[in-house]
Amino acid sequence: MRLTPLVAVTSLLLFSAPSFAQEWITYTSRPDMFSVNFPGQPKVQDITYTSELDAKFPARVYTAEEGPSRYSMTVIDYTDSVRIHTERVKRCNPDAHDGCAGTGEEGAQGVGSYKYERRGAPDFASWKILSRDAKVSYFGWAVIDRIEGRYIHLTNADKSRSFFGIYMHGNRLYITEATVPAGYPEPGLFQQSLRMLDKDGRGVRYETIYTDGFPAPPRAGGGRGGGGGPGGNAPGN
Repeated sequence: MRLTPLVAVTSLLLFSAPSFAQEWITYTSRPDMFSVNFPGQPKVQDITYTSELDAKFPARVYTAEEGPSRYSMTVIDYTDSVRIHTERVKRCNPDAHDGCAGTGEEGAQGVGSYKYERRGAPDFASWKILSRDAKVSYFGWAVIDRIEGRYIHLTNADKSRSFFGIYMHGNRLYITEATVPAGYPEPGLFQQSLRMLDKDGRGVRYETIYTDGFPAPPRAGGGRGGGGGPGGNAPGN
């Protein structure tokens, strides 16, 4: 059957216009021990992360896009921090009276500073985000599966909004970031889907609040915890 000109033009527009609809997947990273929902298979990039004390840590960034919206998960691996800080101290001026001096693991400086840096890693990451050229619309404590963290909302210069979740688990720092255009809904499907995994690839949930660097509380069975933000950090989640 022959198409009329109007139908032909309409069909052309339908097939040539970009479509933002994508199939969301539950993406799992066994090496970095997490799972999260992404709009399709993310791109993965290995990077080097410079810490608060100028130490260099291996990190990995997972990114995906859906139309004008962008999603990423950054994982900084602090598990080898003793060795990394030991190498860092070797490059220090031995006469320096600063946080670089000292070789003992028990001290607050030198090699021993790794303990303090790991504890402060979520706050340092938060500070870097809060220092962006954007308006902070929310900053607070958060929890997901009873793993404590931070949650940050920014409104950018172009009126787009960025949403961050920052969690430390198993000496790894996890930073989720989602940026959506002005007028778009919050990226809840991405934010609330994050799960930490154990070495066997199973989702982790605790009976009480987990704080990295302290003995882990007993595991809880069953469902999910809070959604990782203001709506999901109520007591008991």
